[in-house]
Amino acid sequence: MNRRVLARPDVPRRDRGRGWTGGDAPHDLLLLPQGYESGYRYPLIVWLADPRANGRRFDLGRVMTRVSLRNYVAVQPLSGQAADAERGVWRAIDRAVREVNVHPERIYLVGERAAGTEAFRIGCRQPRAFAGVVSLGGGFPLGEAAFAGLGDVRSLPMLLCCSRTPSRGSGLDDASIDRTLRLFHAAGASLAMRIYAGKRPLSRSILGDVNRWIMDDICGTSTLPIPSINR
Repeated sequence: MNRRVLARPDVPRRDRGRGWTGGDAPHDLLLLPQGYESGYRYPLIVWLADPRANGRRFDLGRVMTRVSLRNYVAVQPLSGQAADAERGVWRAIDRAVREVNVHPERIYLVGERAAGTEAFRIGCRQPRAFAGVVSLGGGFPLGEAAFAGLGDVRSLPMLLCCSRTPSRGSGLDDASIDRTLRLFHAAGASLAMRIYAGKRPLSRSILGDVNRWIMDDICGTSTLPIPSINR
Protein backbone atom coordinates (compact mmCIF):
# COMPACT_ATOMS: atom_id res chain seq x y z
CA MET A 1 0.00 0.00 0.00
CA ASN A 2 1.33 3.43 -0.93
CA ARG A 3 1.42 5.76 2.05
CA ARG A 4 2.28 9.42 2.21
CA VAL A 5 4.67 11.36 4.42
CA LEU A 6 4.43 15.15 4.34
CA ALA A 7 7.74 16.98 4.52
CA ARG A 8 8.59 19.85 6.85
CA PRO A 9 11.90 21.82 6.88
CA ASP A 10 14.28 22.93 9.63
CA VAL A 11 15.09 19.71 11.47
CA PRO A 12 17.31 20.19 14.57
CA ARG A 13 20.25 17.91 15.32
CA ARG A 14 19.72 14.58 17.05
CA ASP A 15 21.31 13.86 20.42
CA ARG A 16 22.81 10.42 19.74
CA GLY A 17 23.87 9.88 23.33
CA ARG A 18 20.44 9.92 24.92
CA GLY A 19 18.31 9.10 21.90
CA TRP A 20 16.30 12.32 22.32
CA THR A 21 16.09 15.30 20.02
CA GLY A 22 15.91 18.78 21.40
CA GLY A 23 16.37 22.08 19.63
CA ASP A 24 15.92 25.77 20.08
CA ALA A 25 12.11 25.45 20.16
CA PRO A 26 10.10 22.88 22.15
CA HIS A 27 8.86 21.05 19.07
CA ASP A 28 9.36 17.29 19.27
CA LEU A 29 10.88 14.52 21.33
CA LEU A 30 12.39 11.54 19.54
CA LEU A 31 13.25 8.28 21.32
CA LEU A 32 15.44 5.68 19.66
CA PRO A 33 15.15 1.97 20.48
CA GLN A 34 17.82 0.20 22.45
CA GLY A 35 20.50 -1.19 20.18
CA TYR A 36 19.41 1.06 17.32
CA GLU A 37 20.68 -0.27 13.98
CA SER A 38 20.88 2.33 11.22
CA GLY A 39 20.49 -0.32 8.53
CA TYR A 40 17.08 -1.49 9.80
CA ARG A 41 13.86 0.34 8.91
CA TYR A 42 11.95 0.71 12.20
CA PRO A 43 8.23 1.16 12.70
CA LEU A 44 7.46 4.65 13.99
CA ILE A 45 4.98 5.45 16.76
CA VAL A 46 3.76 9.05 16.82
CA TRP A 47 2.42 9.86 20.30
CA LEU A 48 -0.22 12.52 20.93
CA ALA A 49 -0.39 13.41 24.63
CA ASP A 50 -3.69 14.31 26.31
CA PRO A 51 -4.05 18.12 26.12
CA ARG A 52 -6.38 18.03 29.14
CA ALA A 53 -3.94 16.27 31.46
CA ASN A 54 -4.28 18.99 34.15
CA GLY A 55 -0.56 19.38 34.69
CA ARG A 56 0.29 15.67 34.48
CA ARG A 57 3.40 15.33 32.33
CA PHE A 58 3.42 12.78 29.53
CA ASP A 59 6.68 10.84 29.87
CA LEU A 60 7.57 9.37 26.47
CA GLY A 61 10.45 7.31 27.83
CA ARG A 62 8.33 5.75 30.58
CA VAL A 63 5.48 5.04 28.18
CA MET A 64 7.75 3.34 25.66
CA THR A 65 9.28 1.27 28.47
CA ARG A 66 5.80 -0.22 28.87
CA VAL A 67 5.33 -0.69 25.11
CA SER A 68 8.76 -1.81 23.91
CA LEU A 69 12.22 -0.28 24.03
CA ARG A 70 13.47 -2.36 21.10
CA ASN A 71 10.73 -2.54 18.48
CA TYR A 72 10.10 1.10 17.54
CA VAL A 73 11.28 4.60 17.02
CA ALA A 74 8.91 6.91 18.91
CA VAL A 75 8.25 10.61 18.50
CA GLN A 76 6.08 13.04 20.46
CA PRO A 77 5.04 16.30 18.77
CA LEU A 78 5.11 19.20 21.20
CA SER A 79 2.74 21.57 19.47
CA GLY A 80 1.51 23.39 22.54
CA GLN A 81 -1.99 24.02 21.15
CA ALA A 82 -4.64 21.40 20.36
CA ALA A 83 -5.41 23.21 17.10
CA ASP A 84 -1.82 22.58 15.96
CA ALA A 85 -1.98 18.82 16.57
CA GLU A 86 -2.15 17.75 12.94
CA ARG A 87 0.58 20.16 11.85
CA GLY A 88 2.74 18.83 14.66
CA VAL A 89 2.16 15.25 13.55
CA TRP A 90 3.44 15.91 10.02
CA ARG A 91 6.43 17.84 11.33
CA ALA A 92 7.32 15.06 13.77
CA ILE A 93 6.98 12.36 11.11
CA ASP A 94 9.20 14.26 8.72
CA ARG A 95 11.74 14.88 11.44
CA ALA A 96 11.90 11.21 12.38
CA VAL A 97 12.19 10.13 8.74
CA ARG A 98 15.02 12.61 8.15
CA GLU A 99 17.03 11.74 11.25
CA VAL A 100 16.65 7.97 11.63
CA ASN A 101 15.78 4.93 9.52
CA VAL A 102 11.97 4.67 9.62
CA HIS A 103 9.81 2.35 7.53
CA PRO A 104 7.50 4.73 5.60
CA GLU A 105 4.66 2.19 5.51
CA ARG A 106 4.81 1.41 9.24
CA ILE A 107 3.86 4.70 10.85
CA TYR A 108 1.36 4.38 13.72
CA LEU A 109 -0.51 7.28 15.29
CA VAL A 110 -1.38 6.84 18.98
CA GLY A 111 -3.26 9.26 21.24
CA GLU A 112 -4.30 9.33 24.89
CA ARG A 113 -7.83 10.35 25.94
CA ALA A 114 -8.84 13.51 23.98
CA ALA A 115 -5.70 13.12 21.88
CA GLY A 116 -6.90 9.63 20.99
CA THR A 117 -10.06 11.13 19.51
CA GLU A 118 -7.87 13.59 17.61
CA ALA A 119 -5.74 10.69 16.37
CA PHE A 120 -8.89 9.14 14.89
CA ARG A 121 -9.70 12.44 13.16
CA ILE A 122 -6.22 12.84 11.70
CA GLY A 123 -6.03 9.21 10.64
CA CYS A 124 -9.40 9.30 8.88
CA ARG A 125 -8.50 12.55 7.11
CA GLN A 126 -5.21 11.09 5.86
CA PRO A 127 -5.64 7.30 5.99
CA ARG A 128 -2.95 6.59 3.39
CA ALA A 129 -0.31 8.22 5.61
CA PHE A 130 -0.60 5.69 8.46
CA ALA A 131 -0.29 1.97 8.97
CA GLY A 132 -2.67 2.17 11.94
CA VAL A 133 -4.32 4.44 14.52
CA VAL A 134 -4.69 3.75 18.26
CA SER A 135 -6.83 5.61 20.79
CA LEU A 136 -6.26 5.03 24.51
CA GLY A 137 -9.47 6.14 26.19
CA GLY A 138 -10.65 8.61 23.55
CA GLY A 139 -13.87 7.79 21.74
CA PHE A 140 -14.30 7.79 18.00
CA PRO A 141 -15.59 11.20 16.76
CA LEU A 142 -19.15 10.16 16.03
CA GLY A 143 -21.25 12.57 14.00
CA GLU A 144 -18.26 14.33 12.39
CA ALA A 145 -18.31 12.68 8.96
CA ALA A 146 -14.98 11.04 9.74
CA PHE A 147 -15.65 8.44 7.04
CA ALA A 148 -15.90 10.97 4.21
CA GLY A 149 -13.01 9.24 2.46
CA LEU A 150 -14.39 5.78 3.19
CA GLY A 151 -12.57 3.98 0.39
CA ASP A 152 -9.17 4.64 1.95
CA VAL A 153 -10.40 4.55 5.58
CA ARG A 154 -11.54 0.94 5.09
CA SER A 155 -7.91 -0.08 4.65
CA LEU A 156 -6.74 1.67 7.85
CA PRO A 157 -6.51 -0.60 10.93
CA MET A 158 -7.68 1.11 14.13
CA LEU A 159 -7.58 0.11 17.80
CA LEU A 160 -9.69 1.57 20.61
CA CYS A 161 -8.68 0.75 24.20
CA CYS A 162 -11.07 2.01 26.85
CA SER A 163 -12.89 1.26 30.09
CA ARG A 164 -16.62 0.65 30.04
CA THR A 165 -17.29 3.00 32.96
CA PRO A 166 -16.09 6.58 32.37
CA SER A 167 -13.25 7.01 34.87
CA ARG A 168 -10.49 9.63 34.86
CA GLY A 169 -11.80 10.75 31.47
CA SER A 170 -10.80 7.45 29.83
CA GLY A 171 -14.09 5.56 29.68
CA LEU A 172 -16.96 5.22 27.24
CA ASP A 173 -20.59 4.51 28.03
CA ASP A 174 -22.43 1.57 26.52
CA ALA A 175 -24.29 3.77 24.05
CA SER A 176 -21.06 5.20 22.61
CA ILE A 177 -19.48 1.77 22.36
CA ASP A 178 -22.56 0.40 20.60
CA ARG A 179 -22.75 3.33 18.15
CA THR A 180 -19.05 3.02 17.35
CA LEU A 181 -19.24 -0.71 16.65
CA ARG A 182 -22.36 -0.28 14.51
CA LEU A 183 -20.74 2.52 12.52
CA PHE A 184 -17.63 0.50 11.73
CA HIS A 185 -19.67 -2.58 10.88
CA ALA A 186 -21.94 -0.67 8.52
CA ALA A 187 -18.99 1.07 6.86
CA GLY A 188 -16.90 -2.06 6.50
CA ALA A 189 -14.03 -0.34 8.31
CA SER A 190 -11.50 -2.04 10.61
CA LEU A 191 -11.70 -1.47 14.37
CA ALA A 192 -10.32 -3.63 17.16
CA MET A 193 -11.87 -2.68 20.48
CA ARG A 194 -10.35 -3.71 23.77
CA ILE A 195 -12.44 -2.95 26.88
CA TYR A 196 -10.82 -2.93 30.32
CA ALA A 197 -12.21 -2.81 33.82
CA GLY A 198 -11.08 0.47 35.38
CA LYS A 199 -7.51 0.57 34.07
CA ARG A 200 -5.66 3.78 33.28
CA PRO A 201 -4.97 4.39 29.56
CA LEU A 202 -1.19 4.18 30.07
CA SER A 203 -1.15 1.08 32.26
CA ARG A 204 1.31 -1.71 31.54
CA SER A 205 -1.39 -4.13 30.42
CA ILE A 206 -2.95 -1.68 27.96
CA LEU A 207 0.37 -0.56 26.50
CA GLY A 208 1.43 -4.19 26.24
CA ASP A 209 -1.70 -4.81 24.17
CA VAL A 210 -0.80 -1.86 21.96
CA ASN A 211 2.61 -3.42 21.31
CA ARG A 212 1.02 -6.77 20.45
CA TRP A 213 -1.56 -5.17 18.16
CA ILE A 214 1.08 -3.24 16.22
CA MET A 215 3.38 -6.23 15.93
CA ASP A 216 0.45 -8.42 14.84
CA ASP A 217 -0.32 -5.86 12.13
CA ILE A 218 3.30 -5.82 10.99
CA CYS A 219 3.58 -9.61 11.02
CA GLY A 220 0.11 -10.25 9.58
CA THR A 221 -1.18 -12.14 12.61
CA SER A 222 -3.99 -11.47 15.11
CA THR A 223 -4.01 -12.25 18.83
CA LEU A 224 -6.38 -9.60 20.24
CA PRO A 225 -10.07 -10.50 20.44
CA ILE A 226 -12.40 -7.98 18.75
CA PRO A 227 -14.03 -6.71 20.88
CA SER A 228 -12.95 -8.08 24.25
CA ILE A 229 -13.20 -7.31 27.95
CA ASN A 230 -10.09 -7.55 30.12
CA ARG A 231 -10.94 -7.87 33.81
